[in-house]
Amino acid sequence: MLIIPAIDLKDGKCVRLRQGRMDDETIFSDDPVAIAAQWVEQGARRLHIVDLNGAFAGKPVNADVVHEISKAFPDLPIQIGGGIRDEDTIQAYLDAGVQYVIVGTKAVSAPHFVNDICLEFPGHIIVGLDAKDGKVAIDGWSKLSKHDVVDMAKHFESDGVAAIVYTDIGRDGMMTGVNVESTVKLAQAVTIPIIASGGITNIDDIKALCAVQDEGISGAITGRAIYEGTLDFAAAQKLSDELTG
Repeated sequence: MLIIPAIDLKDGKCVRLRQGRMDDETIFSDDPVAIAAQWVEQGARRLHIVDLNGAFAGKPVNADVVHEISKAFPDLPIQIGGGIRDEDTIQAYLDAGVQYVIVGTKAVSAPHFVNDICLEFPGHIIVGLDAKDGKVAIDGWSKLSKHDVVDMAKHFESDGVAAIVYTDIGRDGMMTGVNVESTVKLAQAVTIPIIASGGITNIDDIKALCAVQDEGISGAITGRAIYEGTLDFAAAQKLSDELTG
């Protein structure tokens, strides 16, 4: 199971939010490329980058920074989310060397879009499903939809997405532990890989996810925990490799 460091970009800086609130941020670095280098040096085999401004603006805002990171680490798979609402944006990111694009709001508001881009960019599309109490949130988590997260996941599986990033909004950035139960429930409902996100706090959360990896959980995204030091990233990936081989 991959442990995937998160780099959340806001105004060109590396930050973390609590529960997606733009007014509740912690700035960790003014140099996201240096942060990426730090995780690569510690053994990261993939990076998760989010353009937070883009998620709210509905179009890329920090694309230049993403391009810089991709250029600095051409062999490192990068997955990018935030403000990806059209084919041109996807093409631009793939041309810049990004491996995967994560579609969130547009996937929920216009489901046919996912089918179209999976045909156009096979193997490069990940859908981000951000949920609270089993319902999918959109627009930078500012709105809750009526859509059930499991139903949506099954729909996108049939469209051909490469994976689903599942985030429990109630846990994200709160350091309260990962929601293993709901992650497993989603993984059991589909055959495509699920990447867990939200709430990972310490090595016990990594152990808990490794224990259910066989249900279809291929990775775990971690942000605040590795920046605040409650989780040692290198140790987490080493443990995951040992437990899930």
